[in-house]
Amino acid sequence: WERSNRISLMIMKSSISVVIRGAISNSNDAKTYLASVEEQFKGSSKAHASTLIMKMLTTRYDGTSGVREHIMMMNDMASKLKGMEMAISEGFLIHFIMTSLPVQFGPFKINYNIQKEKWKMSELIAMCVQEEERLKVERPDFA
Repeated sequence: WERSNRISLMIMKSSISVVIRGAISNSNDAKTYLASVEEQFKGSSKAHASTLIMKMLTTRYDGTSGVREHIMMMNDMASKLKGMEMAISEGFLIHFIMTSLPVQFGPFKINYNIQKEKWKMSELIAMCVQEEERLKVERPDFA
């Protein structure tokens, strides 16, 4: 058992970056060492979740990239949060994305709000891209 423990510990330590290894408390037991690694990254994932939430709250569509990219980026952040057991429902995410669109999308937002049916993410993307194209034609200064 001691030999297996030493080999396991050696493999774990050799596969972890030196920078990360310095932050993990040293142990002579493979199971304890692995628990220390897990604890170290648990704190990191909480910090990462906070960063993602703040980024989602402050992200606004600015027109530099396409509206499709903006929506996909917001959806990606929501997916990452879901992986951290902080799921956001699709309905909430769609409303959240709608609020991140600029005032030029005002009539589009009103149109969405008066409709009875709820859109899926793919429908939101298609409709927003269509609205973006319409705005570019009507207002050359939009893009």
